[in-house]
Amino acid sequence: MNKFYGTGVAIITPFHADGQVDYDALGRVINHLIDGGVEYLVSLGTTGESATLSNEERKQVWAFTSGVVKGRVGLVAGIGGNNTHEVVEQVKQFDTTGYDAILSASPHYNKPTQEGIYQHYKAIAQAATLPVILYNVPSRTGSNVNADTVVRLAHDFKNIIGIKEAGGNFDQINQIMRDKPADFLMISGDDPVTLPMMALGGVGVISVTGNVLPRQTSDMVRLCLDGNYKAAQIIHSNLIDFTRLMFVEGSPAGAKTALKHLGLCEDHLRLPLVQVSAGTAGKIAAELKKFI
Repeated sequence: MNKFYGTGVAIITPFHADGQVDYDALGRVINHLIDGGVEYLVSLGTTGESATLSNEERKQVWAFTSGVVKGRVGLVAGIGGNNTHEVVEQVKQFDTTGYDAILSASPHYNKPTQEGIYQHYKAIAQAATLPVILYNVPSRTGSNVNADTVVRLAHDFKNIIGIKEAGGNFDQINQIMRDKPADFLMISGDDPVTLPMMALGGVGVISVTGNVLPRQTSDMVRLCLDGNYKAAQIIHSNLIDFTRLMFVEGSPAGAKTALKHLGLCEDHLRLPLVQVSAGTAGKIAAELKKFI
């Protein structure tokens, strides 16, 4: 599973002012990321505003993304939700052409028990023809996938190959790293803690900041993979303020503002998400100048 070592980027979905998907801009962003040296891309994760795209739009974005990537880097599809039956049907109907894995966030809003979360992922694993990466993001879903559940899933289903962990609980991360199968991948789902997670044995990140600064992000992660944490720390420290600005008024609004300054797309979002304030936009522009 070495194709998931390194930097993955959760791609933003560009929109026109009328709310329609801007495919020309999406193509530019994809090529920007590949040229920036990332190892793989995630199409329609949370950063891609997947919650506000229709089923037909998601199919079109997945197909377009695969067509632009053309196997140049790894490719992962974000398929999740809080209706297990519906998610399983999406997984079964998904056109896997050009894709290497599925990333699936734990169910939001319902607040299932750990047994419910286990059964949810069991159903996905049994339906999937591609490897599955779990995604734990309690700040968005309202519930945590605890270490025992992650380890149980990792041992019970060989096609569940890793987890994108964005819970920020290092005690939990320690337990997963200790008890997981040797080939189960721990992937950071939170840019600011990528370096310390990799020091504990993580294999990389699925990044938001990487949408804008793929070269810096991927350079830092590769240094960590090489064990050169002293050099990685320098890049990590340089990225702190910029990364904070990517999230201060919500994601992916910050990333879209920065990408607009790079001339890659406009900063339109679909409600209920909105553009960052003028003050934050100015700070993003000023910070971005340090890297370009």
